[in-house]
Amino acid sequence: MQGIELFFSGSFSSLFTLFIQANVFVKLVMCSLLVSSVWCWAVIFDKLISYSHTRRGIRKFEKMFWSGQSLEELYSKLLDRRVSGMSAVFMAAMREWKKSFEKGLFSPISLQNRIDRAMNIALVREIEHMESRLVFLATVGSTAPFIGLFGTVIGIMNSFQSIATARNTSIAVVAPGIAEALLATAIGLFVAIPAVIAYNKLTGDSNRIAAKIESFADEFSGVLSRQLDEHLTARC
Repeated sequence: MQGIELFFSGSFSSLFTLFIQANVFVKLVMCSLLVSSVWCWAVIFDKLISYSHTRRGIRKFEKMFWSGQSLEELYSKLLDRRVSGMSAVFMAAMREWKKSFEKGLFSPISLQNRIDRAMNIALVREIEHMESRLVFLATVGSTAPFIGLFGTVIGIMNSFQSIATARNTSIAVVAPGIAEALLATAIGLFVAIPAVIAYNKLTGDSNRIAAKIESFADEFSGVLSRQLDEHLTARC
C-alpha cells in the first residue's frame, strides 16, 4: 500500500514538474484544457441532478394525474407551485382551456388547436432547458484533442529549437520538449473522453424524458378533446 502511494505521489510530482518547466504557450494550452474540464464536470453533475429531479417530478405528477381526481382539482393544486417537465405541459394546456371557456370560445377545432399549440410551446421550452449547455460538452469533446495537439506541436518545436541551440541530439536535450508535448496530448484526451461520454449519455437521457413528456401531451390532448365533446353534447 505504501508503495502505491509513493508511486502516485511520484507521478503527480513528475507531472507538476513537467507543467512548471513547460513553455509558456504550452502552459496556456494546458490551463485552458483544465479549466474546460472543470466546467465540463460542473455541467455533468448539474445535468445529472436536474434530470433525476425531472424524472422524480414526472413520476409524482403521473401518480397525481391518474389518481382519479378531476383536472380542475389538479390544476388548483399546481397553480401556486413551480412546475416543470410534464406538469408544465399540463398547466399550459389547462390555462388555455380555462381562458377559452371564460371568454366563451367553444369552437372545438380552434380550441383543440390552441391547446395543442400551448402544449407544444411548453414542450419545446422544457426540451431547450434540458438540452442547455450540452452543446458545450460536445464542443469540448470534439476540440480538446486538437487543442492538446496544438500544445504537442509547440512542445516538439521547442525540442527542435533545443537541438539547434545546443547542437546536440542527446536525450537530455530532446526529452523535456517531447515530455511536455506528450503531457499536452494526454490532458487533451483526459478532457475530451469524459466530455464525449457524458454528452452521449445525457443526450440519451434528455431524449427519453422528452419522449415521455411528448407522449403525455398527445394523451392529454385526447382527454381534453373527449371532455370538450362531452361539454358540447351536454349544452345541446
